[in-house]
Amino acid sequence: MSYADMFQGRVEKTPLSRIALQCIELIVPFAVPWTFILLVMPKLGDNPIARQGVVWVANVAMLMIVYLGLRLRGQTWAHLGLTFGMPRRATVVRVLLLSLAVFAAAAAAFLLGTVVMTSIPGIPARANLSGYNYLYQNLPLLIGSLIGVYIVSSFGEEVIYRAFLITRIEEMGSGGRGARWLAVLISTAVFGFIHFQWGPVGMGQTAFVGLVFALAYLKVKRNLWINILAHGYLDTILIVQLFFVEGSN
Repeated sequence: MSYADMFQGRVEKTPLSRIALQCIELIVPFAVPWTFILLVMPKLGDNPIARQGVVWVANVAMLMIVYLGLRLRGQTWAHLGLTFGMPRRATVVRVLLLSLAVFAAAAAAFLLGTVVMTSIPGIPARANLSGYNYLYQNLPLLIGSLIGVYIVSSFGEEVIYRAFLITRIEEMGSGGRGARWLAVLISTAVFGFIHFQWGPVGMGQTAFVGLVFALAYLKVKRNLWINILAHGYLDTILIVQLFFVEGSN
């Protein structure tokens, strides 16, 4: 009996065993890397580059665990909406246009999140991005950060917090409409929470953006490249901005 047999219905399972297995599969990709972060971060002091490096390593580990889970299931990245290969020209144009539309919606959501969060009494006027002050006027670090962000954030976060999280939660609810909306809400909340170092405003901004990306993922029939590109446009603006303006409050 293989892992793939259990998930593909070739082995009879009780409802309890099925749910337990799905919960483990959902939790492990987050629990292992976040345990690593909690153990290592206190030893790094206030070194922002080292701390960012640890987060990137953890995200890569999450991607590897997600991929391992797919392989054990007998599935590929395509199950999450991520395909590789040479697409037709018309497909490329369609993906680019849709990614720009998703980017525009995400940017609007970011601004809306700013307005909503800063209207709450006692909330700071802006997100705390002081952890990225090392980018200020530093071109080599800017270029290196952009490359890292495209791989870890634009690509990695869409795979993990959109495709993987939404798909697995939906499967736990047998693909029902209620499970789909629960998956969207959980994806949104988790994406906002992982940006806790940005402070309340930053968490609100990223939660609003995460909601747009989650809805877009479902709306475009789970073509994840559309989200990845849109996420990349947004990250580029943020990182380049931090090159010109310090992120500290």
